[in-house]
Amino acid sequence: MPVPDAHTPPVDDDLAVRLPRQRRSREAWARILDAGVGIVEDGGYDAFTIAAVCERADVAPRALYERVNSKDGLFLAVYEHKMDQVTHDQDAPFDHSRWTHSSPAELIRGAVRAMVAHFAPHAAFLRSVILISGVHPEVYRRGSMYARSLGDRFTEVVMRAAANIDHADPETAVRMSFNTAFSALVLRVSYGPGFAAPAVDDDTFITHLTDMIGSYLLQSADGPT
Repeated sequence: MPVPDAHTPPVDDDLAVRLPRQRRSREAWARILDAGVGIVEDGGYDAFTIAAVCERADVAPRALYERVNSKDGLFLAVYEHKMDQVTHDQDAPFDHSRWTHSSPAELIRGAVRAMVAHFAPHAAFLRSVILISGVHPEVYRRGSMYARSLGDRFTEVVMRAAANIDHADPETAVRMSFNTAFSALVLRVSYGPGFAAPAVDDDTFITHLTDMIGSYLLQSADGPT
């Protein structure tokens, strides 16, 4: 799913990407992007250097500077390359056809489970970009857009139970529930499952989040199971 582009400022020249047109150039650029993702996953932002990317992608620096003007431009190109994969992977778990006959409790559990499944295979990369976003305004801005997009998907699923949501403004309640689940998941991914509480496996984590959100959202007659 593409990231919403509303309020996107003009791209600074240092961050601009000149996309390749020839096949060999496209192949080299793909290796550069994949190499960058691997470096971020293995060593975080501190390990991300022009030299490291060139060595891992087996390209000369010239091939890289034909596409970007700076390390920051390269990092953001790598970031978007990986986030395209991340957002593509969220389509199936949030597919509307999965929820046609689901109860309110099942909708909540399914949406929470989809979030956890969405993060899990990309945790190494997401951990690094979440941590760097605190001091990198552009990563923060783009990360906020991706988070809001995920929140929209979560809300679309859970709002199928709107008639059972025990709040005057069901959508706001659902979005607040997403904020709670997202914050817990970000903390879990960034610092590990045992950072602020005893470590639990993903299934237990999902169960507790589901019970908490269900208790907040649903009428007592149709609470979580």
